[in-house]
Amino acid sequence: MKRSAISLLAGVAGSMLLTATAQTERLAQSDASLSDSVSVIDQKQAPESFSRLAKRLMPAVVNITTSQTIAPEGLPEFPDGSPLERFNEFFGRDPDGFRREGSLGSGFLVTPDGIVITNNHVIENADEINVVFNSGRTLKAELVGTDPETDVAVLKVTSDDPLPHVDFADSDKAEVGDWVMAIGNPFGFGGSVSAGIISARNRDIQSGRYDDFIQTDAAINRGNSGGPLFNLNGEVIGVNTAIISPTGGSVGLGFSIPSNLVKQVSGQIQKYGKPRRGWFGVNVQGIDQGIADAYGIDEPKGVIITSIDEDGPAASADFEVGDLVLQFDGKTVENVRGLSRVVAETEINKEVDVDIIRDRKRRTVSFTIGELESGVDAPEREPLPENALAQNPLGAELKAIDDDARRRYGIARDIAGVLVNSVSAKGPSFGKLQKGDVITEMGFAKISSLDDAYAALEPDKAPAGRGLLVRVYRAGQTMFFTVEPDR
Repeated sequence: MKRSAISLLAGVAGSMLLTATAQTERLAQSDASLSDSVSVIDQKQAPESFSRLAKRLMPAVVNITTSQTIAPEGLPEFPDGSPLERFNEFFGRDPDGFRREGSLGSGFLVTPDGIVITNNHVIENADEINVVFNSGRTLKAELVGTDPETDVAVLKVTSDDPLPHVDFADSDKAEVGDWVMAIGNPFGFGGSVSAGIISARNRDIQSGRYDDFIQTDAAINRGNSGGPLFNLNGEVIGVNTAIISPTGGSVGLGFSIPSNLVKQVSGQIQKYGKPRRGWFGVNVQGIDQGIADAYGIDEPKGVIITSIDEDGPAASADFEVGDLVLQFDGKTVENVRGLSRVVAETEINKEVDVDIIRDRKRRTVSFTIGELESGVDAPEREPLPENALAQNPLGAELKAIDDDARRRYGIARDIAGVLVNSVSAKGPSFGKLQKGDVITEMGFAKISSLDDAYAALEPDKAPAGRGLLVRVYRAGQTMFFTVEPDR
C-alpha cells in the first residue's frame, strides 16, 4: 500500500459549496442525545431502511467551513492602475494583495452546549472556522485544541438553546461485518448519507504512530473528513478521516478513527487543552519466529527493549536491554505499534506491571508511567531498517575491537564484544549482521573476547537447527537477531 494513495478527506471550498436555504424551524433540541433509542438494535441485522436513523441524526452532524489568509507570495500581483490590475481578482487577491483559501469538512456535536468533534487536518492553520447546521444555521466556532498525532480536533460553538448531539459507541465491541452509516459533507454536498459495513479493524495505513483504524466500505469522499460513522443505534463508532483511492473518489476503502480513541483524546483536550500520553521511556524492536524460539515462546508476539532512556520512567525500574515485553498493564503486546498505543492510553502516574522474559525466564517488573511531552519522539518507535529481521538460515569474520575499529565505527569505550569484520553472502548471517557490528551477547551469554564468541558457537551451546540469539551494537543502537549456525 503506497502512502501516496492515501487521501485525507477535507475538501477545498469552491463553486461546489451549496448554501443551505434558511429554514424556520428551531434548531434547539432537548438535552437528550439524538443517539438515545428505545431499544438496542442488532448491529448485524440489516434494517429495512436507514431513513429513520438518518432523519434522527442529521441535526447533530455539521459542515465545517474554514478560511485562511495567505501572504502575497508565489502568485503574480499587478500594481494599481496597471491594465492587468483586474486580474488580481482572478488570482484571489484582496486590495492589500493577500488571498484567502477555504476548505470543507464535516463534524458532529457531542454535547448540548456546543462541543464539536472534527479532524485536525480540516481546520489546521485556519483563521476562521464556521459550523453550518443542516437547517442552514451558521455559528462561528472557537478552537479548543487539536491532536495532530491522531488527527482529532475539538471546536466549541455557543448557542442560547441546547444543541442536538450524539453519543460515542464502544468501538471495542464493533465487529467486522457490522452495519454502519456515514453522514457528511462530501464535495460540499452537505447532509449526504451512505451506508455499508465494517470491512476490517486495527488497520495501519502508515499515517502515524498510533494507527488503529476502522475500515469501511460505506462511501466517503473528500469533505467527509471529521464526519461521524454511526452504528445502527445512532452512536458514533468512528470519525471518518482518510480514503485510499487512485482516483480521489470512493472505491470502498475508507478509514475511521475508533470512537474510544476519539473520546479519550477529545476529553483530554477539553480538560487540559492538549492530549496527554503515557511514556515508557524505552526503544523497542519487533521479533520474528527465530527470536521467539530463542526466548522460549511459541509465537512471535512481543517486543524487545533495545535501549532505555536514562531520563525516562523505565530507567528507575528493573528493566534491562534485551527484555522481551509480553504484557503491559495486563494487555498483551503483539508488536511495536501495539505497545505504542497501550502505553499512550495508560493513565499518567499509574503503577504499571510489565510482564517480560529475561534469560528465558518470565518475571514481572513494576514502574510508574510518565507523561510524554509534546515534541518528544515516541519511545516505542522501531528504529530498524526493513530487513533487520529478515529470516535467513554465522558466516562472519570476527575480530577483537582495537582503537582503530573504535574510531572507524564510532564504538564507545564502554562497549565490549567482538567486531564483525565481514559477512559471507552465502552464510547464515547475511542480511542480518553487517561489517562494523559489535556482537555483545550470544545465546544470552555476554561476549567480551574472541574466546567467548567461539565458546558460544560450540555445538552444545548452538546446535544445528536451532536459532542462536545474537545481540548487536550498531551505530549507537542495540539490535537482536537469530542466526542458525552452519554445521
